[in-house]
Amino acid sequence: MDFRDYDTRLAAYVLLTDRAGRILLTWFKGDARSEPGWTMPGGGVEFDESLQDAAVREAYEETGYHVALGPLLADHHFTVGATADRRPFRSQRFIFEATITGGELGTTEVDGTTEVARWLPVAEVPALPRADIVDVALTLIEDRPTRG
Repeated sequence: MDFRDYDTRLAAYVLLTDRAGRILLTWFKGDARSEPGWTMPGGGVEFDESLQDAAVREAYEETGYHVALGPLLADHHFTVGATADRRPFRSQRFIFEATITGGELGTTEVDGTTEVARWLPVAEVPALPRADIVDVALTLIEDRPTRG
């Protein structure tokens, strides 16, 4: 299928963990296409925005923290076929390592999809309702040292 035959959504996320073995996740309140659940701080890249700028902006909006980005840790995608009222769709997602540089825990976006940000023990996350991007992040945690 040619790239002109489907729609694409770019999204950038940050992976934040602490020395206590916790991960910072956000609660997505759900919408017409997705159930509520825990997800990574991050989201859609604006039309004229870099992946890095989007990750930093989304982290602040959803967690209240200012972050400095580290390296790109993963890229992941999924596709959804066409329906009677929608073209085929590709979601392309990027996860960056990040370090908190300031701010205060609390959601700053207004009328957004995030209700709360919370530090959760990594060991408890597999039992929680969550987006699949969280599972991508969990595999990354196994392969990297914990950062504060």
